[in-house]
Amino acid sequence: MKLLLFDDYQLGVLNKDGNVVNVSQEIENFEKMPPNLRVVEVINNWSKYQSKFNDCIEKNAGTDLSGHKIRPPLPKPGKMVCMAVNYMENGTRSEPAPINAFLKSPNSVIGDGDTIEMSEQDAIVFEHEAELAMIIGKEAKNAKQDDWRDYIFGYMNFIDVSSRGLGAPPMDSFFAMKSPNTSAPMGPFIVTADEIPDPLNLDVKLWVNGKLRQDYHTSDMAHKIPRCIEWTSSITKLNPGDIVPTGTNHRGLGPIHDGDKIEMEIENMGKLTVFVKDSLKRQWADETRLERQERGEQETMAPRIK
Repeated sequence: MKLLLFDDYQLGVLNKDGNVVNVSQEIENFEKMPPNLRVVEVINNWSKYQSKFNDCIEKNAGTDLSGHKIRPPLPKPGKMVCMAVNYMENGTRSEPAPINAFLKSPNSVIGDGDTIEMSEQDAIVFEHEAELAMIIGKEAKNAKQDDWRDYIFGYMNFIDVSSRGLGAPPMDSFFAMKSPNTSAPMGPFIVTADEIPDPLNLDVKLWVNGKLRQDYHTSDMAHKIPRCIEWTSSITKLNPGDIVPTGTNHRGLGPIHDGDKIEMEIENMGKLTVFVKDSLKRQWADETRLERQERGEQETMAPRIK
């Protein structure tokens, strides 16, 4: 099932025609709930709501999705635990990097059709990172790899916008690099786990102004999803509605600029579209890391030209 928040944070599900059916009325005291808790309520009580939502889909034709404002499905998640350096980069890494993650601020979340407002920080470059994100379905503390499916409610598109080169050399500051406002586009909806039988067999694509930049497969993931669940939950308890983005393949990363249109799509998860605004009108060479690497450049991040 595909779940979304729309307009004034009403809860919807998509039917077989791709229309949105409002199911808010199925949830007691829905209007009294803050928007960030509405989908969490559904996650916590999925066995109660699933059949009700299916009945609504059968009885209602729904309305065209294009006539609605789509909101982020989790407007202010409890936490976002983001896996770091978690791809083998199409065989260019000889071994996985040590497993690692960082926290991204809940205030960085935006949804489909929204705008990334680039920070005025003096970053080396601002880059997009298309990622498969997991949505936690039940409390996980010291979870075991074999039980990983028990803890995942669903999946969605996620873009980790990164402000490179901030902090004391030689290390970036993860807080400054990863948590600026509007740096976590997500959506347009959550796809429940039953519709994604193998999350390690998915194509991930991202376009900037119609040009395909990122095009990779989740089978290239270094630390697979069972290990990610086990490791993150051994450090901090994961709660229903928490988000765990699984990392990206860095080879297609490139700069973003004022006026850009970014589209991201994972198969069966819809297309996430966001726009970019930079009040400083900065410019970088319009090329990906892979393009620079193939040209023999030692520094693969695009240089600033204005």
